[in-house]
Amino acid sequence: MLRLVLLIILFLASLLAIFNAPAYYLWLLAILVTEFCWIFIAITLLILISGFWVSKYKIGGSVVGVLALLLFVSPLVRASMVAGHIKSEMQAALGNGKPLVYPNNREPFSLTQLFQKANISSSQSLTYIHYADTALTLDYYPARATGKRPCLVVIHGGSWSSGDSKQLPELNSYLSNIGYQVASVNYRLAPKYKAPATMEDVQNALNYLKLHADSLQIDTSQFVLLGRSAGAQIALLAAYATPHTGIKAVIDFYGPADMVWGYSLPANPLVMDSRLVMERYLGGTYKQVPQAYAASSPIEYVNRQTVPTLIIHGGNDVLVAYEHSTRLNAKLQQNNISHYWLKLPWATHGFDYNLNGPGGQLSTYAVETFLRKVAP
Repeated sequence: MLRLVLLIILFLASLLAIFNAPAYYLWLLAILVTEFCWIFIAITLLILISGFWVSKYKIGGSVVGVLALLLFVSPLVRASMVAGHIKSEMQAALGNGKPLVYPNNREPFSLTQLFQKANISSSQSLTYIHYADTALTLDYYPARATGKRPCLVVIHGGSWSSGDSKQLPELNSYLSNIGYQVASVNYRLAPKYKAPATMEDVQNALNYLKLHADSLQIDTSQFVLLGRSAGAQIALLAAYATPHTGIKAVIDFYGPADMVWGYSLPANPLVMDSRLVMERYLGGTYKQVPQAYAASSPIEYVNRQTVPTLIIHGGNDVLVAYEHSTRLNAKLQQNNISHYWLKLPWATHGFDYNLNGPGGQLSTYAVETFLRKVAP
């Protein structure tokens, strides 16, 4: 009986590999199910094998267990499918008739890499701006390369009200190890500080990096912005609406690109009260401050001069709707902007928490390929 119960629980968890999580803690579980799926595969296999020593409910339990096993394996199968065409898709989207330079030290997706541990490099905390009531810092990861190098400015997520520059340091470390300077910045958080305070913070961070470019070994003609979730909205807006000299491109990890549309169709309240999140950041409801929503929508600023863009989004995202990236992709296409959208059908919000998971591997591969194109 215990075997059957355990396999039923695993089967219910495995459904998160194909269906949207209906509640906040199930969303967190969905990240584990899809990006650490090998753990669930191993547990399911062990319980299935135990069927040799039990007789009661043996067949029923085995059927449920096999179904769970297939669902746990599905992210690996789908990641392999994406990996099979990522090179040709990126070449078609970004090549402009010239062959792209792909990472020479990794495949888009590898089963063996699932079991590796991502390295974290040391960083230096630098204060980039003093305001009357606060000071802001950034974490600087120096490139393992000589001479002035392109600089990636990373903007963390957290619903504009939480998170910090320490968030997900694995990708920062990886990119610094392959020759990019990386600056992960803190910004003023809602609800105490509201938009457009974040834009001012990003501009001040860029000004600081330019001012200290010689000591930090930064090529000031090659900045790339990267943001996750709320940080992606900030990164996109900074790159599109307030272009700073030297910004070459922007990388959008599951960001809300259309704040007006996003407010009109909120997330599942059992996962997140997305309207309240936006109201705290923008200073009111859409009815109260419609101009703030429009002004904070990166999609509104896309034009023929918009910088190249990499979009990365999971199809099972329950915090930031997939439709945001669909709309941004269409607007970029209309303006003939060089861009690529990496679609991860099984992935949920925050999938890149595990850099070596299926989504983490593919997104890292896409980021590195994109950077070698826009800021070699």
